[in-house]
Amino acid sequence: LKEMIIQNIKRIKKDCNKAIIVAVTKNRSIPEIIEAVESGVKVIAENRIQEAENKYSILKDLLKEKKVSFHFIGHLQSNKAKKAVEMFDVIQSVDSLKLANIVNKRAREINKVQEIFLQINIGREKQKYGLYPEQVFKIVDEIRGLSNLNLTGLMCIPPYSETPEYSRIYFKEMKNIFDKINSLKYLSMGMTNDYKVAIEEGSNMIRIGRGIFEG
Repeated sequence: LKEMIIQNIKRIKKDCNKAIIVAVTKNRSIPEIIEAVESGVKVIAENRIQEAENKYSILKDLLKEKKVSFHFIGHLQSNKAKKAVEMFDVIQSVDSLKLANIVNKRAREINKVQEIFLQINIGREKQKYGLYPEQVFKIVDEIRGLSNLNLTGLMCIPPYSETPEYSRIYFKEMKNIFDKINSLKYLSMGMTNDYKVAIEEGSNMIRIGRGIFEG
């Protein structure tokens, strides 16, 4: 297991041109996550609060010791915002002004400035969460006015396709939005299937699950 994870990470690092690798650890065991951290992964991400809580209780000392950042990448329900703010260094999936206000309030209650990304529904898919591109520009200033949030990035999940090339137009559009919003640091796009295309189009953070943990 260890050897496979090390080799996978090495291979991805070669392709990824300084982009930050986020190891997506949903449904992964504690030993697998520990191997990834020991192999040099600096960011791990979960997409369900309950699963994240169970793992965090076991892993939090290791994450601290190894300076590993813990990200949330799933849909965040308002009633889980308090737990999210207590656990996560970054919430990548803030998908409305309403949720931003709730996260801000929860962060203020524990004296924390919560780092967030805005999730963009770049394919305008009815079944997916996220802001439509034109909505983002309208609310960025309001979100920047919330004193317990630090908006540092954008995130997207393009419409699914077996063909990585299919994602390119969506990644291009994301980069365009990213460039128009001043002083953002992170553009989180690209997964196991299409991260190479995402990097070509300007992603500097890729979210990889299968590509790290499976042979």
